[in-house]
Amino acid sequence: MSLPVLPVLSSDCSQCSGLCCVLLPFSKDDGFKVSKSGGTPCANLAGDDSCGIHDTLRRDGWVGCTRFECFGAGQHVTRVTYAGASWRDQSDLGEMAAVLSVVRGLHEMLLHLRTATRRAPDVVPDGLVDEIVALDHADPVTLLTADVDDLHARVGGVLREASARVRGDSAGAGVDLSYDDLAGQDLRGRDLRRATLRGAVLIRADLRGLALDDTDLLGVDLRDADVRGTDLSAALFLTQPQVNGTRGDAATVLPDGMDRPGHWT
Repeated sequence: MSLPVLPVLSSDCSQCSGLCCVLLPFSKDDGFKVSKSGGTPCANLAGDDSCGIHDTLRRDGWVGCTRFECFGAGQHVTRVTYAGASWRDQSDLGEMAAVLSVVRGLHEMLLHLRTATRRAPDVVPDGLVDEIVALDHADPVTLLTADVDDLHARVGGVLREASARVRGDSAGAGVDLSYDDLAGQDLRGRDLRRATLRGAVLIRADLRGLALDDTDLLGVDLRDADVRGTDLSAALFLTQPQVNGTRGDAATVLPDGMDRPGHWT
């Protein structure tokens, strides 16, 4: 199956108007230096909608910013949905925030469907990606009234089928640790190849030196997980924000096209 032309699925802040810095709330508990409510511009947002401390975010206590990824939703909402208008031009920032959330979800679904198509041909039904791309280009009212929950459920079923196909179905699949709380655990002695860890909590878990070939990482909380020397190149449904939250090094192997976080040493 060949995919239709997809929107850019990674952030390009130069094409955005600082939407995440204005529309989204954030909290000290989630790795931000201060807490703020949605619709309030971040104090670090410059007049040109760039970040005044972008190069020193972690050092200055804004770890949460370095973990965040909009999957290209910010620039898409700015340039496509609102035809280049900034948040400064909007009277209803609540609507714009809701649209940003919907589009980010659509882009994340497209990202995972792209992986499913590459790794498990013929699993993604005809028309599903086209349906999401069409909705992605819709006006704000259409985006906010669409049945995104139904769409999410259908995409979830496709991803489960793709995961089972890649991991070898029940006969050849690895261990099932879905939704397990593995926070802080030393997992270096475990064979996690072809395992499903989807939805699991691996905060501060030790994954050093492991090979995660065909391991389902959909929705896994990898904040501060130690992936030094870990081979993530063939992991399933790994995303940039998950990687951004980990601790890696030069020996960590990432999938093609994924950026190495600047804080890795």
